[in-house]
Amino acid sequence: MAQNQKARETAAIILQAMKDRRSIRNYTGEAIPKEDLELIVEAGLTSASGHADYPWDIVVVQDLDTVHKLAGARAGSANMLKNAGAAIVVTADEQFSTWIEDCSIVLTNMHLLADAMGYGSCWIQIRMRPDAGGGNAEDFVRSLVKVPDGFRVEALLSIGVPEKEKTADDAARQAKRAGFAAEKVQYQ
Repeated sequence: MAQNQKARETAAIILQAMKDRRSIRNYTGEAIPKEDLELIVEAGLTSASGHADYPWDIVVVQDLDTVHKLAGARAGSANMLKNAGAAIVVTADEQFSTWIEDCSIVLTNMHLLADAMGYGSCWIQIRMRPDAGGGNAEDFVRSLVKVPDGFRVEALLSIGVPEKEKTADDAARQAKRAGFAAEKVQYQ
């Protein structure tokens, strides 16, 4: 099927957004406007889902005190939440066979849109991880955020205003990743 010019242009924009995205861990501490969070969440809600089950539930945490407390959800790996402007908790009903994959797609879509909007974000894995005190990270999150009964916590997404702009080092990392990726693909 031959692609028209508009389709190729749209594809190029999407691919560039994917290439530009970075996990950002240093934020200014500014709150994120609700309207912006709604757009980021909409990106998650438009995600594909295995068997069209859509087993996820998203909890947007705007209360900065709670966002900062969520930093204890992981030993060191969630410290960026101490200065984040919001956190998004992605949960799902584990009775569905593709819940982990579906949550991953939701998180990826939100991660990409946050970056495209100029925000920093970072995926913080919760499922099957210990919290900062050595306990269960999912239980820690549940102690701070209402998670639906019977749902598992896959991950958190920190959202914040980046402390600094992307640098030339980011361009070098992007070039390295492109070269690495070329080595991982076979066409047969």
